[in-house]
Amino acid sequence: MAGRHYQGQSFAQTYHALVTREDYQHNLLGAILSISPLKGLEVLELGAGTGRVTHLIAPFAKTLYATDRSYSMLKMAKAFLKDLDPSNWHLAIADHQALPLKNESVDLVISGWSFYRVATGSKENWQTSVHNALSHIAQLMRPGGIIILIESLGTGYEQPHPPDDVADYLAYLDNNGFERSWIRTDYCFKNLDEARELTGFFWEDSTFPFWETEAGVILPECTGLWWKTL
Repeated sequence: MAGRHYQGQSFAQTYHALVTREDYQHNLLGAILSISPLKGLEVLELGAGTGRVTHLIAPFAKTLYATDRSYSMLKMAKAFLKDLDPSNWHLAIADHQALPLKNESVDLVISGWSFYRVATGSKENWQTSVHNALSHIAQLMRPGGIIILIESLGTGYEQPHPPDDVADYLAYLDNNGFERSWIRTDYCFKNLDEARELTGFFWEDSTFPFWETEAGVILPECTGLWWKTL
């Protein structure tokens, strides 16, 4: 999900309100489990944000280590995860390229809507940055471990339409041994005012094709999953 950067606790709260409106069809968990069942695995989640993916996968993992660079995001995640078994998930502030785990300590690494920032934040040297980050992650994984990267393939589109600023990064994944699939993870807002407020907060001047339905106000979203055994 390309958009604004973290800006404190108020940002985290509004961001959480937005992302919890996404995937009202509940397609994401099934797509993840079709790649890896997670059961009995030690899992590392990168860029956990306010715990959206964390909340989905923690019940399946043996242990889940969720990291993010933002204290405000993780503070929100801790509150969001309070209904889960507290013994198998752990939160930590960390960057994708400096992770506080031992080598060969996890079976699966997953990152939802965050790994692309390694590329977009590095400008002309982004390929080297992505390569180095993947190499660091590979060191943390046990033999046969899998990495799953989840990224937006277009907000407001019914078919994949990758955002311009991540198109080269996504092509890099395609050209470096990653398999991929895509699903719809449409947003469902309570009403048109909420839809405009939350999307305007994150995408500012963008305009989207909202659909008013009995379920709520829908904004189409395409989401891609890339995975590879490292």
